[in-house]
Amino acid sequence: MSQLSFSDAEYAGKRKKTRREVFLEEMEQVVPWKALLKIIEPHYPVAGRGRRPYPLEAMLRVHLMQNWFALSDPAMEEALYEIASLRNFAGLKLSEPIPDETTILNFRHMLEESDLAEDIFKQVNAHLSRKGLLLKRGSIVDATIIAAPSSTKNAEGERDPEMHQTKKGNQWHFGMKAHIGVDADSGLVHTVTTTPANEADVEQVADLLHGKETQVWADSGYRGAQGRFERDVKWHIAARPSDIAKLPEGKAKARVQQCEHAKASMRAKVEHPFRVIKRQFGLVKVRFRGLQKNTAHLLTLFALSNLWMARRQLMGVVRPKLA
Repeated sequence: MSQLSFSDAEYAGKRKKTRREVFLEEMEQVVPWKALLKIIEPHYPVAGRGRRPYPLEAMLRVHLMQNWFALSDPAMEEALYEIASLRNFAGLKLSEPIPDETTILNFRHMLEESDLAEDIFKQVNAHLSRKGLLLKRGSIVDATIIAAPSSTKNAEGERDPEMHQTKKGNQWHFGMKAHIGVDADSGLVHTVTTTPANEADVEQVADLLHGKETQVWADSGYRGAQGRFERDVKWHIAARPSDIAKLPEGKAKARVQQCEHAKASMRAKVEHPFRVIKRQFGLVKVRFRGLQKNTAHLLTLFALSNLWMARRQLMGVVRPKLA
């Protein structure tokens, strides 16, 4: 048994739990560790003549923390040295070797090269389906723009060629789009696709539906989607506010406004995953160049956002109803 360092011993004696510690304790309970490790294990290097690899579970935990707290590879290494709660979650000690930034980078590259991010996303959703949290009776589709650096101060002297600019309202944005299909009952993400920012939302709608839904909700950017499908699906696509404003005042207009309000209330669920990855997990801008790496990053983030949004149900915690 290895001896505790002074830092780890001091951490073990502290009393108050920080919000980070509470978050990690919750994630400890809801992440399907065994299933994820089973996916990655065939691709993870085994001990040989070279340096002995770190335990797979420790590296997976470091990778997930890197996504939860929006840390770069060097910042993740430093955090493992500085923050006892992160070391404790990863099962690491200061008295033993800590993964350096290159090891953390290589683990992420291994996941990307083996296309394991999509497998992790699917495995998390399979876990949620077994728990009865993904019902798939209806879908809500939407997209969000994720900005990319527009600077040309790099080795190539140009912006990322796989990112493009688009105009939203009166403002231009350069980057990519994340398109998602969300379960209408739970608000959990069941499908993710990515495109350059100039791709029309409606072009991706076919890839966002899983095929079992009977109803689909979408904003006005998906007008015309009905004509792209032969299946019997009931569409709830928002009307343009300018079209509603042109209607004459009266009961007919009031009914249309009431119907649009009902659509908007249902569509609001699709904004929750976007809020989690952007605000909770800190995805302000794309982390990498090219769509492939950023798609892998987004798949991981949406898998983790599903677990975070469903954590209370997975832990068996029921919120008290307000009187």
